[in-house]
Amino acid sequence: MGRHRKPAGPTPLPTLTARRRLAAGLAGASALVATFVVLTVDPAAPPAPDRTTATAP
Repeated sequence: MGRHRKPAGPTPLPTLTARRRLAAGLAGASALVATFVVLTVDPAAPPAPDRTTATAP
């Protein structure tokens, strides 16, 4: 019988700091995209007449 290589061990999981950094980066990117969408996309319909706007006294 021929010799076989020992199977490679499990790949190491990302560290906790790397996970936190990734989560923070994704949260920041999400906030930037949400801000961009809010500023650029017009609402589909005007506000209902029975509701007051935020600028009303």
